[in-house]
Amino acid sequence: MEKKGRILSGIRVTGPLHLGHLVGAFQNWVRLQDEYECFYMVADYHGYMSEYADSSDMARYSKECVADWVAVGLDPDRSTLFVQSHVPEHAELHLMLSAITPLGWLERCPTYKEALEQSQKDIRNYAFLGYPVLQAADIILYKATAVPVGEDQLPHLELTREIVRRFHSLYGVEVFPEPQALLSEVPRLLGLDRRKMSKSYGNYIALSDDPDTIRSKVMSMITDPQRIRKTDPGRPDYCNVHAYYRVFAPDVAAEVDKGCRAAAFGCTDCKARLGEILVGYLEPIREKREALLADEGKVEAILRQGMEKARAVASSTMAEVWEATHFLRPE
Repeated sequence: MEKKGRILSGIRVTGPLHLGHLVGAFQNWVRLQDEYECFYMVADYHGYMSEYADSSDMARYSKECVADWVAVGLDPDRSTLFVQSHVPEHAELHLMLSAITPLGWLERCPTYKEALEQSQKDIRNYAFLGYPVLQAADIILYKATAVPVGEDQLPHLELTREIVRRFHSLYGVEVFPEPQALLSEVPRLLGLDRRKMSKSYGNYIALSDDPDTIRSKVMSMITDPQRIRKTDPGRPDYCNVHAYYRVFAPDVAAEVDKGCRAAAFGCTDCKARLGEILVGYLEPIREKREALLADEGKVEAILRQGMEKARAVASSTMAEVWEATHFLRPE
């Protein structure tokens, strides 16, 4: 099957991967590897921008991230799985692009302003302001033609295209394609407390959580705030628990919806049932993940293979960049 183009996507390593990552990105990534030439990156440089004060877990999170990817269906033989810092060309191209990117472009970025307001970490640093420039380097280093993104990431992708246009205008040679957004409908999954699912909030179910932890976390979920007594009719549309049923057990979601509205069962029973569903849903993922991590050297071999494939493309792109910018390179 002829591929439609090349994709680059990645995820910051700042903690365990969770259900939000699974439904918001990974399931789509698995589908895309049949249609596109896919490069999937553990974005440890991006993670370091906010976790610099304590980066002691970054190596472990990077390794576990790849185990999770393979466990959910990413195939190292069909997709290139690699760690960003293993490919030094990312840093090289980032530096080159940072020279041609006006500060005003970065300061107006809405996601930067939002991050400053919401982050619990000190991210008023040079690196975080330049986050979109490194992201642009990540994408165009592989000459990606498409990037799977959510709507909140569209300003970053447009900035990438602006940087590409400026590079071509300055140097009179076209090196990079202008990557297009690959938008897809993904279920909206809030955290257990109805806020955005986030490591910093501790309101997530990790792909690596054991059954008892999953059950305990589900029992802590916030339900319909207006359903005080078991006999009160429920409102599934306002209940976070029911949102999880729609995503992870759509075959029973209608039944649960009807029973909730009729007060046929209480929230405790509803959450207990969801807990068992999620335990069963995550069991094969957790078992495959544990087997990968127990097989000494397996994840390292996957990353070594991915690094070699990624560097072959990245070094070829950088050769074009050096030529376009007239740097003297060693013979």
